[in-house]
Amino acid sequence: MVTLDKCRVSRCSYAAFRDVLKTRRRLILRSFSVSGINSSLLRHLKQPDLFAALDRVASRDDQGDRGVFRVFNPSTGELLAELPDMGVEQTKAAIDRAHVAQGKWAALTARDRSDTLWCWHQLILDHTDDLAAILTAEMGKPLPEAISEVSHAAAYLQWYAEEANRIYGETISAPSTDRRMLVIKQPIGVVGTITPWNFPASMVARKISPALAAGCAIVLKPAEQTPLVAGAMFALAAEAGFPDGVVNLIYASQGAAVGRELCANPKVRKISFTGSTEVGRLLMRQCSDQVKKVSLELGGNAPFIVFDDADVDAAVDGAIQAKFRNAGQTCVSANRLYVQAGVHDEFAAKFTARVRSLPVGDGFEPGTAIGPLIDTQALAKIEAHIADAIQKGGAIRCGGGRVGEGGTFFEPTVLTDVTGEMLLAQEETFGPLAPIIRFEDPDQVVREANDTIYGLAAYFYASNLKRVWHVAEALEYGMIGINTGRMSSEAAPFGGMKQSGIGREGSRHGLEEYLEMKYLCMGGI
Repeated sequence: MVTLDKCRVSRCSYAAFRDVLKTRRRLILRSFSVSGINSSLLRHLKQPDLFAALDRVASRDDQGDRGVFRVFNPSTGELLAELPDMGVEQTKAAIDRAHVAQGKWAALTARDRSDTLWCWHQLILDHTDDLAAILTAEMGKPLPEAISEVSHAAAYLQWYAEEANRIYGETISAPSTDRRMLVIKQPIGVVGTITPWNFPASMVARKISPALAAGCAIVLKPAEQTPLVAGAMFALAAEAGFPDGVVNLIYASQGAAVGRELCANPKVRKISFTGSTEVGRLLMRQCSDQVKKVSLELGGNAPFIVFDDADVDAAVDGAIQAKFRNAGQTCVSANRLYVQAGVHDEFAAKFTARVRSLPVGDGFEPGTAIGPLIDTQALAKIEAHIADAIQKGGAIRCGGGRVGEGGTFFEPTVLTDVTGEMLLAQEETFGPLAPIIRFEDPDQVVREANDTIYGLAAYFYASNLKRVWHVAEALEYGMIGINTGRMSSEAAPFGGMKQSGIGREGSRHGLEEYLEMKYLCMGGI
């Protein structure tokens, strides 16, 4: 195991002992079995032994309640891995380990926690290519997007490695001379985290790095469709020097039982979840008996508004980014494209031409822009939304159908003559479908954009400064992209309003989610 002292040295001379890490890594990983990993995945890796710890880093000597579950490549249908299918007993054991480790981890200095996170960040960067290959194999996104995601995950680890040293309290002016009043902040305790399939690397880092920086031990349940990159990241976490029990991974094909245990177990003091609003409501109810703190990043229905005074070419670029990144399978994906009448036809023509040029295919194929949808249910939803829109008067400008036979590929699709009564304007499609809605009145479009239970992200393009301020303040969303189609950053707070969630991730605000505030009043001074 890499010690904290070695991690501390690594801040100024990481390259000097990188070979030591690799040698130690081989010794660590050779003690584990490689069972369950298919050769179809290993052939994509530069260092296949990265997978050797996968079926042990999660569960130690625990065995799953229901045998194994399978992970498939959505592009090819190939079996990638068979993993232990863990249940309630294994979840309890992981929580117990975290509970024992919690006090020891919290008692370390902020610098020690910072050094360990920084070391993990460096190991993630060193293994970017392999982690990205794993991600593309199990999730399907194009390899360049996967590389970008792994780099983003490392950026969260680096950010919170630095923020660990900046957890401050405060002093309060006392009402009398013989008193002193102050506030300190302490880790909330063991955190249960549940991550989604669409960003299986960056969501792991975004959730657990602030918890670890704050001094919390964690138990993570990754999505059953994409558990492999989380396992590989945890194997690297073991190398980085986290004490035994601080980071715990649960593989499970059915998340409901694991989620119930995380919510019901009194040793878990906080739940952090990214997923659907429906499941978020359920977790809130399950946590309510213990008044357990929750952070929820839930569904969205993001509007993308193009006003008459916008730079149309820039708006087209931004819409391509906001709509088709990850094949439209992002919670902040532009779901409704409102375009003012004066630029509607120009925007629709230029945007459609760009969309037609987006190649669809296997994420490992060079040049691929649109990978597969995650499963057949996702295909069925996008087809239902298109059928409903056509029945109600919508027109297909491009795309509209599946690509190939037997897979989950779908053409990037543009619809015009769209109205707010159509399902695709009311529900999150979560796929490569871009509906364009013409509007006349700038005030009315803001009202329509806000007419949803969701409030995660919104985008708009305009050049008039007065309009920019007015619209930015009027939109009821937690994040607003102004003249840009991408806005996620480890330095910025990520989260929504209304039924899109509770709390924030990223930035210094994300760290506060894992801290308890304690007021101290000292008399007789």
